[in-house]
Amino acid sequence: MDKNSKIFGVDISKDYFDVVDQDNNHSQYGNDARGFSKFLEHLTSEDLVVMEATGYYHYRLAQFLSQHSIVCSVVNPLSVKRFIQMKLAKTKTDKSDAKAICEYAQVNTVPVYSHVDETQAECLQLFSLLDIYQKQLTAIKNKQQGEEALGRPSKAVYHSLNRVRKNLQKEINHLEEQLLKLVKLDQQEQLTLLKSIPGMGVKTALFLIVITGGFEKFETASQLCCYAGITPTHRTSGSSVRGKSRISKVGNKKLRYLLFLCAFSACKYNPVCKALYDRLVEKGKSKKLALLAVENKLLKQAFAIVKSKKPFDAEHRSVLKK
Repeated sequence: MDKNSKIFGVDISKDYFDVVDQDNNHSQYGNDARGFSKFLEHLTSEDLVVMEATGYYHYRLAQFLSQHSIVCSVVNPLSVKRFIQMKLAKTKTDKSDAKAICEYAQVNTVPVYSHVDETQAECLQLFSLLDIYQKQLTAIKNKQQGEEALGRPSKAVYHSLNRVRKNLQKEINHLEEQLLKLVKLDQQEQLTLLKSIPGMGVKTALFLIVITGGFEKFETASQLCCYAGITPTHRTSGSSVRGKSRISKVGNKKLRYLLFLCAFSACKYNPVCKALYDRLVEKGKSKKLALLAVENKLLKQAFAIVKSKKPFDAEHRSVLKK
């Protein structure tokens, strides 16, 4: 950042957003187009605006600022929460939260927000709705099984559940078809490359392409693994604390779940992943840890294959072992 630039911390909610700059000046704006324009009047191209990822509320402001060439950062709310706890703060208001976000950005390196184009935005919305429908479908199926376990289920209840289940499945199929069409328009080549990896499912390939912006948001495979939250964390202190290594889980939960499902198939059909899994198990490592290593390997394979623009080849060790 330039020495003359300012850092603005933003705490955003449904109707308003509070702003505190590094000089402790506070202002409040409406979370709408008019409020965005008023805030923009106080910014220059050298300023940095930092906000938390707050579901839907931060998205419009981040997109607006990015479109107007204002450097913006969307940070993990957990990081800011830990920062506030470290300061032993006793006050929690919208203003104090905005101030804390500003102070956090002054002492930490924050990621720069990348503008999301219309296609990517629609794909992300489709994935979000698909997640909701999948959870509802699972709940309906569980309810059906519960009713059947009664022995003499109510016909009205059972038929109603059956109708809802069929409608949900129909909507899921439609949304998945629409998602596939959108990705094929922009990233058909990447989709074909990812599908060549044994164990990589279509849903995982689609999700990877969408959240990585066609693999342009990450410079290395390690960064992508960190984003997924499948990198190990270690707990040791002195001679008494020797905690087990665990994955960080500070990352994209959806991607982590999809990779977990793919790992089982990769252990059977992906020769590189199968060799890795067998080797770790033979060394006495737990199967859970071996599966985690396979997830990591799958993600690195995907990154290497897309960047090299070469389909999966078990003999091409220089690419697949990265």
